[in-house]
Amino acid sequence: MLTGDMLRRSAARFPDKPAIVFRGADAASRRVVPYRALDARANQLAHALLALGLPQGAKVSMLLRNLPEYGVVFFGVARTGLVLNNVSILYAADELAWVLNKSDSEALIIDAAFADRLPHVRAHCPRLRHVVVIGSVPDAAPALADTAVAAIDFEAFIAGQPTTPPDLALNERDPFCMTYTGGTTGRPKGVLVSHRARDVTAHTVVVEERLVPEDVVAIVTPLFHVAALNIMFQPAVLIGATSVFVTPWSPTGFIDACEAEGITAAFMVPTQANTLVTHPAFDAARLHRWRKLSFAGAPMPDWVQLALMEKLPHLQLTQIYGQSEMGVIAALPHHLLPAKLGSVGRQPFNVDLAVLRPDGTPVAVGEIGEVATRGDNVMIGYYNEPEQTAAFFQAGGGWGLSGDVATIDADGCITLVDRAKDMLISGGENVYPKEIEDAIYGLDAVAEVAVFGIPDDKFGEVPAAYIQLKPGATLTETDVVAQCEARLARLKRPRLVTFVDGFPKTPIGKIQKNVLKAPFWQGRKNI
Repeated sequence: MLTGDMLRRSAARFPDKPAIVFRGADAASRRVVPYRALDARANQLAHALLALGLPQGAKVSMLLRNLPEYGVVFFGVARTGLVLNNVSILYAADELAWVLNKSDSEALIIDAAFADRLPHVRAHCPRLRHVVVIGSVPDAAPALADTAVAAIDFEAFIAGQPTTPPDLALNERDPFCMTYTGGTTGRPKGVLVSHRARDVTAHTVVVEERLVPEDVVAIVTPLFHVAALNIMFQPAVLIGATSVFVTPWSPTGFIDACEAEGITAAFMVPTQANTLVTHPAFDAARLHRWRKLSFAGAPMPDWVQLALMEKLPHLQLTQIYGQSEMGVIAALPHHLLPAKLGSVGRQPFNVDLAVLRPDGTPVAVGEIGEVATRGDNVMIGYYNEPEQTAAFFQAGGGWGLSGDVATIDADGCITLVDRAKDMLISGGENVYPKEIEDAIYGLDAVAEVAVFGIPDDKFGEVPAAYIQLKPGATLTETDVVAQCEARLARLKRPRLVTFVDGFPKTPIGKIQKNVLKAPFWQGRKNI
């Protein structure tokens, strides 16, 4: 299956059904796009792009908020033989220019809200030949017109183009899209994937999350990241469900949307689930139609899952563990809770999963190794990064290495120990921050915690813990250290405990430990 077929087939089955319902900051912004209209506009965009004369495989970047046009661009580019590059809306002008150059982008489809970045981009991206702007560009329009590459209005760009699919032969193994990994260290890498990979991941999610055409799914995280795009929006389109774009995110906005739109399913990052279940406006009665929650992107504290199950006993939780490079790696369905609480799940539908030793052989039950996966879900490679790609596939046999260290139990469920790069060495001993975090999460007052290594003249590095408490809760450093000493070897107790109001995070809720560590390692080698 080609990515464009997901929309085409659902449009044939449910032409008048809402494919996207957009809920913006106010009621007046609500828009409804039926499947027939979404399919037609995607075709129009495909024809307009092909008319530019770009060669097959040329890169088209998209910088766009969660607007209905996201679906138009995503599925439209999928029908052209061009490669779509999903760009983070959080990039500053310098970062945006770097990614456009790194990806060899020749065209950019950009939200008017970010038009102020265009003059800098044009000045620093000589390969960029075409710019299409979605929405009006107030005030900035004169400055934008006075440049080498004039901006084209999106509606004018697609106007008059055929609403039927382009007559173009594509192969499911062809490169389709790229995502530059946000990561928490260094420059991002372009993850290049095929139509087939996106197809496999969408089918995996539909099976694991039990999605059906009658579902109304909430999209509450940025679509530029694969978490929302692959773990909810694409599967929803594949199965013919309705997607409700709830933006900007807020617990009250989500509750309102659940009640008004009849939302039955949602994908959230753990931070969102945390703020929802602890919010003063939380009202189980208003959420009675919400039946399915999938989450990914960062570890979900056990207490959040238990609180959701207690407050919303009808809600089925599905944890998805994945990466941009691999799509879905593992899934933990609701029926394995609470028995497997703390695990990230077992081998999912359509995917091979293993925990490997450094020599590429599978670990024994309880032994620590690196999580790996293989199958059509895995990326083609990092764009123009042959050494990084070779390292990813170094285990051989088609296995891609995740960089995550884990154990596997007798039932095939894996439990993450930590990111390999987050391990610290204290006095010659390997220390995994996650096991310290798990111990601290045993204190009821803790909402979120991040443990990382800081320099120490005697031991090389020692653990530090930054902790955010639940609303109204109190805790002391002595409590935290005592908890760790009771559960862990003494060398693993945090030497520094700091209570914070919040954490720097990536768009999908991962705590940016590199930001927390930076002040401690300034002027030193940060290991």
